[in-house]
Amino acid sequence: MTTPAPLAAPVLPAGIRARMIDNGNGLVMHVLEAGEQKPGGRTLLLLHGFPELAYSWRKVMPALAAAGYHVIAPDQRGYGRTTGADTRFDTDLAPYRILNLVRDALGLLAAMGLRSVDAVIGHDFGSPVAAACALARPDVFRSLVMMSAPFAGVPAWPKPMMDEPARLSAMTGLADPGLDARLAALAPPRKHYQWFYSTPEANADMHACPQGIHAFLRAYYHMKSADWAANDPKPLGAWSPEALAKLPTYYVMMKHQGMAATVAHEMPSPAAIAACRWLPDDELAVYAAEYQRTTFQGGLNWYRCVTGGLFGADLKTFMGRQITVPATFVSGRQDWGNYQKPGDLEAMQTTACADFRMLRFIDGAGHWVQQEQPEAVSAALLEFLTRTGA
Repeated sequence: MTTPAPLAAPVLPAGIRARMIDNGNGLVMHVLEAGEQKPGGRTLLLLHGFPELAYSWRKVMPALAAAGYHVIAPDQRGYGRTTGADTRFDTDLAPYRILNLVRDALGLLAAMGLRSVDAVIGHDFGSPVAAACALARPDVFRSLVMMSAPFAGVPAWPKPMMDEPARLSAMTGLADPGLDARLAALAPPRKHYQWFYSTPEANADMHACPQGIHAFLRAYYHMKSADWAANDPKPLGAWSPEALAKLPTYYVMMKHQGMAATVAHEMPSPAAIAACRWLPDDELAVYAAEYQRTTFQGGLNWYRCVTGGLFGADLKTFMGRQITVPATFVSGRQDWGNYQKPGDLEAMQTTACADFRMLRFIDGAGHWVQQEQPEAVSAALLEFLTRTGA
């Protein structure tokens, strides 16, 4: 496959540059950078989620660089202009397992001549990957910021067989096919979006949707943002089909609808689109062009590792272990992602992390917090880094 050129300067904010780097783990990674790499300097690694790109960090990178950091944001495996991943549905999922995603990050740092970073910062699906980085290599990833997706930790050390079973984590629960069967038994029948994303039909549902990728992404980003008035999240209280059915339909979908149809109902008006300052149409066009070219399947393969139990199996390597580096969580107050896995927000603070420093909910932001409220996110990140002495 031909390696695409890095994103051109006209679509990048001032101070951000792009290049391609071979990470030694099978990928040529498309990397955005801000600030200068200096001997003994301070570095931050930013990991995006779905359906996003390194470009999703464009609004916070300049502020972090202005504070003296060398900021690195790659397109992760299966995304954007990073090449080398098999992005078909019919592929071996082993390269998409979470510990190999950690190796992707390690390989990138090694290729750049870096032995460590002051913080690894992950948003959405990048959050559990960032947590796994800090869990596996605390000597390399010296502090951790999770954003918009709490990480509940690794499986507990098993109890004797006759004892009460340990709490079934949300990560394990999503690997239980019985969950989707129980959701289907509700009235009306429902399904979990991660199970839908794991099906062969999911990519075509979004990539070949009747409204086109640009309009699909506009509605998807809108519906999960603070601009959608129905986003008023609150704890669900239980890991059960009845509780999960209270989530918006972009998380627990109607059984017989795909994601393109789900979000099409909430397509914002032309006036609302024109008023959207955090994602104007020319910036949305960058996402649309990338996903039109690559399809969504590379990112969807990550979800298949969750529902197939591969992520959970990798995390058993660290069973009973906590994340020991300083950690924090930053998210939009209007983000249902804080509560989509009941109990995870609490477990992150009390069980998963031995040195949890700060919980920050940012008002006026939904799921895309670093794009919706970049100034507040930059301030929260710099506050945490100051607290940790980074």
